[in-house]
Order: sequence, then C-alpha cells, then structure tokens
Amino acid sequence: MKQNLKTNLAWLGLVIAIYAVLTLLINTGTLNFYYVQVLQQIGINIILAVGLNLIVGFSGQFSLGHAGFMAIGAYTTAILGKQMPTYGGFVLTIVVGMVIAGAVATLVGIPTLRLKGDYLAIATLGVAEIIRILIINGGSLTNGAAGIMGIPPFTTWQWVFGLAVLVIVLVMNFLRSPMGRATIAVREDEIAAESMGVNTTKVKVTAFVIGAMTAAIAGSLQAGYIGTVVPKDFAFMTSVNVLIIIVLGGLGSMTGSIIAAVLLGVINVLLQSVSDIRMIIYALALVLLMIFRPGGLLGSKELTLSTLFQKKGDK
Repeated sequence: MKQNLKTNLAWLGLVIAIYAVLTLLINTGTLNFYYVQVLQQIGINIILAVGLNLIVGFSGQFSLGHAGFMAIGAYTTAILGKQMPTYGGFVLTIVVGMVIAGAVATLVGIPTLRLKGDYLAIATLGVAEIIRILIINGGSLTNGAAGIMGIPPFTTWQWVFGLAVLVIVLVMNFLRSPMGRATIAVREDEIAAESMGVNTTKVKVTAFVIGAMTAAIAGSLQAGYIGTVVPKDFAFMTSVNVLIIIVLGGLGSMTGSIIAAVLLGVINVLLQSVSDIRMIIYALALVLLMIFRPGGLLGSKELTLSTLFQKKGDK
C-alpha cells in the first residue's frame, strides 16, 4: 500500500515537474509559437495512440477506424462550438463528442468485433469511411467537402497536456482493473479466456468504445487547435499515422506509445530543414527500426517508477 502511494506520488511529481518546465520554457520565450504548436500536436497524438493501443495492443483487435471517431469529435466541437464560444461550451462539446463516438462504437462494435485479423481491419476501415462520407454529404450541417472554418481557438497546450494526462491515467487504471485484466486475457487466448467465464464480446466492445471516445477527445482538441475541419483530414492515412506510432513504441506498451509520439514529433521538427526529403528519411528510419527492433522501442514493457521503491528483499 505504501509502495503504491509512493509510486503514485512520484508520477504526480513527474507530471507537475514536466508542466512546470514547459511553462518556464514557454514564458521565457525559449519555446516560440511554432514549438508550442508542435507540443500541442504531440499531445493530441499521445491521446490518439493511447486509445488505439488499448484496442490493438491490449485487446488484440486490429482496427483501422480511429480516424472516423476522431472526425466525430472534431465535427461535434466545430458545429456546437460555434454556437457556444466559451470554454464551458468547449467542455460540453468534448463530452457530447465522446458520447456520440461511444454510441457509434457500440453499435458497430457488437457485430464487427466478432471478426478477427484482416477481416476486422477491413470492417473498421469501412466504418471510418462511412463516417467520412456521411460528413461529406451532411449538407449545411457539416458544409460538405469544404468543411467548417472559424472554429473558436479553444485548444491551448495546457488543455492538451491536462487531457492527455487524464486519458493516460484513466486507461492505465482500466488496464489494472478486473475488466482490463480480462481484456489482456482475451488478447492472449480468447478461447481460454472464454472457457474461464470471460464475456469476450463485452470485453472487446468495452475496449473498442473507450478507444473511440479517446479518439473523439483528440478530434475535439484538433478542431480547437487548427480552427477548421475538413473531411480529408480524417482519411485512411490518419488512422495509419496513429498505427505507426503504436507500432513504433511497441504494441501493448502505453509508455512506448507516449515515447514514440514525442520522438516522431521531435523528428518532424528536426527534418524541417530538409523538407524535400523529409518523408524519405522518416520512412527509412521506420523501416530500419522494424528490421532491428520489430517489437518496437519498448515491445510490451512499461516504464515504471515502482522499482525505485522496492526493498532489496522484495527484488
């Protein structure tokens, strides 16, 4: 009990320290407006990666529909946010986006999550495309392919940082709960888990819904960050980009996803000076990583502070 308290306090101290350092760097001008934007994009990518890793890495479901649920959150904030241009309204749009994304994920998850592997990937990709096409044909509500502009600039780096920490804490606590342990059991051996009384459909749908709701949060933040949303921003490659992050960090490693999101964000900044060949270098780095570290940066391991408080006799 004392060890858990110390570990939690250590993580809290680390989060506060990171926030304080970022605040100092921004207030002193060390990080200019461009770097603050990069910081916000990294935070949004962390939220997306944590949610998708829960689906792919921990529940073992190969999903390519993350962009669709991100679009739901983004368009909810775009449509309602212009009607309620306050931070209270912004919070409400995030909650509404999460509810809609969760409802859609439940409706499509119950029939599609009975599929496995490539079949499931195609099904979830189809769901994302259906959402995008519905947005394109949404008439005056979504403004079609032209998208919605003039969204109030709700998103700040503090909002992104706070919500990213909240999402990580909630997902990690879910994984440590009985439902989370059942989720991992289903990933390891679905038949064995079912024989032990685990409701595999319920477990998979729950993980899928949580992942969809986190994607909606990221979509809402991106809408308030960019100030405009268009359907092409939520195409197939958006889901692939998030998938790259979790594969790079390691499937089944939340800290790996966080490190990978930060690393890719930094790499993109460093390669701005060679923008003509930036994507070539970026792709080559990913290929080399997959050759020499096929399990990702951390594999399925998690970075933990609990070992710092273990007594020698407990090791």
